[in-house]
Amino acid sequence: MNLSPLQKARYEYAPKLPGMLRNGIAEICVKEGEDTQSVADQDKIKALFPNTYGKKEITFQKGQNTSAAKKQVVGVILSGGQAPGGHNVVCGLYDALKATNKDNVLFGFKGGPSGLLENDYVIFDDEYIDQYRNTGGFDIIGSGRTKLETEQQFEIVADVAKKHGLTAIVIIGGDDSNTNAAVLAEYMAAHGTGVQVIGCPKTIDGDLKNEDIEASFGFDTATKTYAEVIGNIERDCNSAKKYWHFIKVMGRSASHVALECALKTQPNICLISEEVAAKKMSLSQIADQIADAVAKRAARGMNFGVAIIPEGVVEFVPEFSVLISEINELLAGSKADEFNALPTWADKYAFIEKGLTKASMDVFAILPQTIQQQLFLERDPHGNVQVSLIESEKLFSALVADKLKAMAAEGKYDGKFSPLHHFFGYEGRCAFPSNFDADYCYSLGYNAFMLIQYGYTGYLSKVSNLSKPAEEWVAGGMPITKMMNIERRHGEDKPVIRKALVELDGAPFKYFEAHRAEWAVETAFTYPGAVQYYGPAEVCDITTITLALEQA
Repeated sequence: MNLSPLQKARYEYAPKLPGMLRNGIAEICVKEGEDTQSVADQDKIKALFPNTYGKKEITFQKGQNTSAAKKQVVGVILSGGQAPGGHNVVCGLYDALKATNKDNVLFGFKGGPSGLLENDYVIFDDEYIDQYRNTGGFDIIGSGRTKLETEQQFEIVADVAKKHGLTAIVIIGGDDSNTNAAVLAEYMAAHGTGVQVIGCPKTIDGDLKNEDIEASFGFDTATKTYAEVIGNIERDCNSAKKYWHFIKVMGRSASHVALECALKTQPNICLISEEVAAKKMSLSQIADQIADAVAKRAARGMNFGVAIIPEGVVEFVPEFSVLISEINELLAGSKADEFNALPTWADKYAFIEKGLTKASMDVFAILPQTIQQQLFLERDPHGNVQVSLIESEKLFSALVADKLKAMAAEGKYDGKFSPLHHFFGYEGRCAFPSNFDADYCYSLGYNAFMLIQYGYTGYLSKVSNLSKPAEEWVAGGMPITKMMNIERRHGEDKPVIRKALVELDGAPFKYFEAHRAEWAVETAFTYPGAVQYYGPAEVCDITTITLALEQA
């Protein structure tokens, strides 16, 4: 394999562990906390998880290891979208497993949950693992989005586990994947298989967090990667002084990525989906807000700027959500075939006009034709609009252009508006992990094995106090059921981990809110530069601004 100098250097990086985990396996003991309950719907969640509900939170401390000595054969999967640091979770798990007993075995099941179902695996050894230390991506074993949720699937997993003598399975994933981990843990416990299930919190979107899980892994690296490129664009923008850049970033269900990137780079505009929903803002109101900033800057001779748009913002606009619902209903069943058979867009437009309410048609009519057509692209497996395909950055720049044209006609705007568009998504999912994510992920994996060694199941690997140096981090575990509530999914009540949205009364948003009026008109850009690996700790080991403000 041809390696770049950076690859070679990153392979040799030694991740920092919480001080307690550095003591050595023999000197790690458990402190149990209070019994837990789910974040909501306690009776329903308890009924669904009778064997794993209400367990105690635990913290690892320095002391005599009292776990039972036994050979551990562990399986691990990577589930869902890639996030920087996933490889280090596997490496930390492997190192702790081998440090406890060199005869312990780690199976890596390939392609996510389907690897468990298809019994497709690799057995890790030092040579294999060493190729992936501190690297980005999930290519060590691949990932997948298969859900583990049916009785038949659980039976297959139990059979595969029995065949290999697995004592535990570690699922590295986001909220849906760790919901699957909780359900699988309950099945294994209810059927007396003896197989433990542990989860690890992953998602670059940052929406798998709560009072216990301070950050999901990958968020730090992804936001630093996006912020570097946004900073580069800001500098180009401030050099050329002739373009407005509309930048869409990841985050369909929450705006954590957009907010963190805004805190890092201080753009002129950043939309926060949760605020849009709370204020019941219309598309027109959002466009007015952006157009106002464009006009004020133009009045100062600055016909340039940067706007950050969260990927899922349109779903938070009440009138747009109603429109989406009506379109889903309009194309239900055989009506989709009837629509698709129409020969021209004019024919399709007439079909749409006949099927929507006047209020939704009014919203539809103001959309640029390209966005209108995107709403009728290929449906998702449930027959719904794929909102992620909507180019919201182009939608808002087009709406702003219309607003500015009207303002110019009234003598309220005299400037030049030249928009450019970007979407930063895949660029951040497989970057070399930052020092923070390299350390955090290695700790999560190491910690996951300690949970296994002490016999816990249905727990999420938990490392907290993350705004402090790694030496002061606290390792432990929490029952996954503590994070769960009941939500309506595809017409059925389902237990799921509650997504964490941006808190509008939280310190990160309040800081942004206090400064955005100034950023909107002034050129206050900041340029965070590349992710730093080597150099002063105050540069290389800092965490996100979001976490620093939350734990001020």
